[in-house]
Amino acid sequence: MTAPAAATPVATGLPERAWSRVRALGPTALPPLAILAVQLVLFPVPLGIFLRGILVGGLTALVALGMALIHRSNRILNFAQADLGGVPAVLVLMLMTAWGWSYYVAVPVGLVAALLVGGLVELVVIRRFRRAPRLILTVATIGLSQLLAAAALLMPRLWTDDRLLAPRIEAPFSASFTISGIVFGANDIIAMVVVPVAIVALAWFLQRTRLGVAIRASATSADRAELLGIPVLRLQTLVWAVAGLLAFVATFLRAGILGLPVGSALSFGILLRALAALLIGRMTNLGLVATSAIALGVLELGVAWNASSPLLIDPILAVVIVVALVVQRRQEGRGGDQGSTWRAAEEVRPVPAVLARTTEVRVGRVVLGLLLAVVALGLPHVLSVDRSLKVSAVVIYGILALSLVVLTGWTGQVSLGQVAFFAIGAVVGAKASTDYDADLVVALVLASAAGAVAAVAVGLPALRRGGLYLAVTTFAFALATTSYLLNRRFFEWVPSSRVPRNPLLGRISLDSPTRIYYVALVGFVLVVLAVRGIRRSRTGRVLIAIRENERAAEAYGVSATRAKLTAFALSGAIAAFAGCLFVQHQQAFGSGPFAPGQNFAVFTMAVIGGIASVPGAVLGAFFLQGSQWLLPTDWQFVASGVGVLIVLLVLPSGLGGLLFRLRDAALRAVARRRGLVVPSLVGDDRVDAPSAPPPPISGPDGADADDDAPGDGPGAADGSDPGGGVAHGDGPGAHAPPDDGRPAPTPSAPAGTGGRG
Repeated sequence: MTAPAAATPVATGLPERAWSRVRALGPTALPPLAILAVQLVLFPVPLGIFLRGILVGGLTALVALGMALIHRSNRILNFAQADLGGVPAVLVLMLMTAWGWSYYVAVPVGLVAALLVGGLVELVVIRRFRRAPRLILTVATIGLSQLLAAAALLMPRLWTDDRLLAPRIEAPFSASFTISGIVFGANDIIAMVVVPVAIVALAWFLQRTRLGVAIRASATSADRAELLGIPVLRLQTLVWAVAGLLAFVATFLRAGILGLPVGSALSFGILLRALAALLIGRMTNLGLVATSAIALGVLELGVAWNASSPLLIDPILAVVIVVALVVQRRQEGRGGDQGSTWRAAEEVRPVPAVLARTTEVRVGRVVLGLLLAVVALGLPHVLSVDRSLKVSAVVIYGILALSLVVLTGWTGQVSLGQVAFFAIGAVVGAKASTDYDADLVVALVLASAAGAVAAVAVGLPALRRGGLYLAVTTFAFALATTSYLLNRRFFEWVPSSRVPRNPLLGRISLDSPTRIYYVALVGFVLVVLAVRGIRRSRTGRVLIAIRENERAAEAYGVSATRAKLTAFALSGAIAAFAGCLFVQHQQAFGSGPFAPGQNFAVFTMAVIGGIASVPGAVLGAFFLQGSQWLLPTDWQFVASGVGVLIVLLVLPSGLGGLLFRLRDAALRAVARRRGLVVPSLVGDDRVDAPSAPPPPISGPDGADADDDAPGDGPGAADGSDPGGGVAHGDGPGAHAPPDDGRPAPTPSAPAGTGGRG
C-alpha cells in the first residue's frame, strides 16, 4: 500500500520560487507575531493605540536598521546611533525657530547635515579603530555618543542662551483624524508616510543598486571584497552616512510627535528598544529587525495603556532580550562574537627581579608607600567637611571601578550594568541598617552576596554568545533595575527613610565625615588586597588565559563557563560592596547616583583610568567625580567622551598606564646608572605582537617576580615578561631569571593544570 504523497508546490498551485519565499518568511515573521500575540493577550488596546504603537515602533525601526547596517559593516554595536540624528535635528529646529527658515528649506539642510555627520564620524573616529578588536570600537561609540549628546546640548547656544527642553517641531500644514478616540495630527501623518517610504527605499538601495550590493558583499567578507576591488573603506563611510540619515529621520519625526529629546534622553529611551529588535533580528536580518521593532512599539503602547506606569516596559524588554539570547542558536564564524574580548589595555609589567633588589628601588618603594599613607590618612584633617565627603565618594567609586578591573580587565567581558549591582548593594545595605539595625560588616556581607547572585543571574544568559551580547544584557538589566526593580512606586520595601550609621562592630561610632572617609579607605584597601590576591591565584591566571585564548585554555581542561561565572560573581560582589558603603556615605537611597546614564559614566571612568590597573581605578574615579564637581552637565559629556576616545587612541592602558610608563622610565634610569641590561624595559610594547598561547594557569605559590606590583596583568601574577623568560611554572626553564637574556623553552601545557580544569 502506497502512502499518500506529500503536498508539493505543484499540487498546491504555488510556483517553486513563491513556495520557497513563503518558507523563508516563516522565521522572519514568527518573532514579531509572537510579540504581538503577547500584546493582544496580556495588554489589549483599542485600534487607535495599536496604530500609534506601529508608528512609534516604526521610528525605533529606523534607529535599529541603522545599527544593523553598521553591525554588518563594522561588526560592532553602535551605541551612538540614536545620537547621530540629534545634531542635525537640533540644527533644523534652530534654523526654523531662531532664523525663521521654512520647513521645506530647513529639512533638506538637515538631511544633508545628517549625511555629513555620519560620514565625518566614520572618517575622523571610526576609521582610526579599523584594526582594533570589535569591543574596543564598540566602547569608542560610547564615547562618541557622549560627544554627540554634548554637541546637541551646546549647539543652541550659537543662537540663544536658553536651553532646549524637549521642544516640538511644528508641521508645515494642519490636518488631523481620530481613531478610537486617539487624535492623529499632521506630524503623525508625515511619519505614517515617511517611515514606510524610508524602509522601502533602504531595502531597494541594498537590493537593487550597485552600491547596495557592494555593501552587502563587503559585509559578508571585507577582505575578500577588497581582493575583488571593492572599495570597502569608502563603502563603510557610505554606510555611516546612511545610518546618520536614518537616525536623523527618526529623531526629527519623533520631535514632531513627542518632542525633541536633547542630550542623552534619546539614547536611553530608544536605544534599549532598538537593541532588543537588533538582538531578535540576530544583528543582521534587516527585515526581522524592522518588523520586531514595530511589534515592540505596539507592545510598549499596550503596556503603557494597561499598566499603572509606562516604566514597566523596561523590565519587559529585558525579558525579551534574555529570551532572544536563550532561544537563538550559537553562531560561529565571522559574524559571531565568540572570542571578541576587551584587550585594549597594555599589560603592566612587574619590576624586574634584578632591579627589585637594588637600593634605589627598595628605598623608592618605602618612600612612595609612606608618602601615599601620609596623604591618604591626613586628607580629612586638612579638608573641609564638604570636600572630605567628596574624597570619600572618590574612594568608593574607586572600589566600583575595581569591579570592572576584574570583569573587563581580566576576563575581557564588557559590562554596561555595574551601577545596577552598585544600586542592589545600596538597597540591601540600607535595608539591613534601617530595618534590622545590622552592623556595617553584616550589611557589607549581605550586600556583596546579593550583588554576586544578581551578576551571575544576568551574565548566565549571555554566556552562550559572549562579547557584545553581555554588554546588551547588562545594559537592559541596568535600565530594568533603576526604572522598576528598585523603584518605590512598585516596591514599598525599597528604603525611603534616612539610613542610620550604626556603630561599627557595635563600638566604633560613624557619626562624622572623617570616620566615614576612613571606613571607605579601609574598604578600598581590603578590596585591593583581595583583588591582588585573586589575580595571583590560580583563579586569576585562569581568567587571563580565557581572555587571551579561550579555546586553548579549554583544551587544557579549563571550564570557561565556570571561570566566567566566577568573574561575574566577583565583579558583582565588589560593585555591591561599594554600593553599601555609598548608601552609608549618603545616608539615603536616591535615584540620582543610579540613573541609567551612570552606567556609561562608570564604564568610561574605568577606561579612562585604566581598565587593567588598580591605580587607574582611583584616577578614573577622580576623573568622573572631578568632572561632576567642576563642570556643568553639558561639558561633562565632552570631558568623558573626549577622554574615552583619547585613551583608546593614544593611551590604551589609561591614566594608570601612564603612571607605570613613568615608573618604567625611572627604572631605566636606574638600570643605566648601574650598567644593567634589562630587556623587558627596552622592548617597544607599542608594537602589536601575534597572539600568544594562554599564560600559565597555576604554579608554585610565591613565585611572582614582584610582590609589590599591582595584580593587573599576566606579568604581575606569573612573572612572565614580554621581553624575557618565565619566572615560574613546572615546565623546563621555569626557574630561569626573567631578565638574563636567555630564551626559556615553552612548556607543553599550562603549568600545574595536569590537564584538569
